[in-house]
Amino acid sequence: MGIQTWEVSKSLVTELVTSPLNLLLLGVCVFLIYKIFKIKRPATDSTEEKNDSPILPKMKRQDFTVEDLAVYNGEANEEKRILVAVNQKVFDVTNKGRSMYGKGGPYAVFAGRDASRALATFSLDSSALKDTFDDLSDLNPKQLESLREWELQFKEKYDLVGKLLRPSEQPTEYSDTEDDQTDSTAAAGPTSKSGGGADSLRLRASGNSN
Repeated sequence: MGIQTWEVSKSLVTELVTSPLNLLLLGVCVFLIYKIFKIKRPATDSTEEKNDSPILPKMKRQDFTVEDLAVYNGEANEEKRILVAVNQKVFDVTNKGRSMYGKGGPYAVFAGRDASRALATFSLDSSALKDTFDDLSDLNPKQLESLREWELQFKEKYDLVGKLLRPSEQPTEYSDTEDDQTDSTAAAGPTSKSGGGADSLRLRASGNSN
C-alpha cells in the first residue's frame, strides 16, 4: 500500500514539473496567495501606527468649567489631550484611552464632556450629554450608585486632574504636594464591584427606565 502511494505521488510530481501548463497554474496560485497576504499586512500595520500616539506628560492639577473641559476633546487643543468628567471629577484619559475616547473611538462622544448622566443611565440620548453644568439632582438612588461605581473605575485607570466646577464656583489652588497625595490615593483606591470598565460599556440609544 505504501509503495503504491509513493508511486502515485511520484507520478503526480513528475507530471506537475514536466507540464508547462501545470507549472503556470502553480505559479498563478503562489502569486495570488502572496498578493492576499501582502494586502492584509499593511492594514494591520496602519492600525498599529494609528494607535501608536506619543505619551503625554501628566497634566497639572486644575479645575474646569464646562466650557474649559470642551477644549480637551482630543482635537481642539495643541496636545490633542482628552479629558472626561465623571461625577464632577475630571480625568485625563489620553494616554490609556485614546483609542476608546479619541476621534473614531466607540466613546468619542465623551471626549471633553461630562459623561456622568450617560454613564449613570446607560444612555446616549441627546439629553444625557449637556452643554451646561448638570447637577444630576434628578437621578434616582440606583443611578447615583452606578455613577459612583463608574467614578471608582475611572480613578483606578486614569489620572485625576481636578473637578468640574459649578456655575460661579471658584477653582481650587492646588500645590505640588496635593498632586503627589492624590496620586498615592488613586493608586491605593478601592476596587469597583461592577464588572468591566468604561471600555466595556455598551450604551443604548435611549435611556433605560428608572
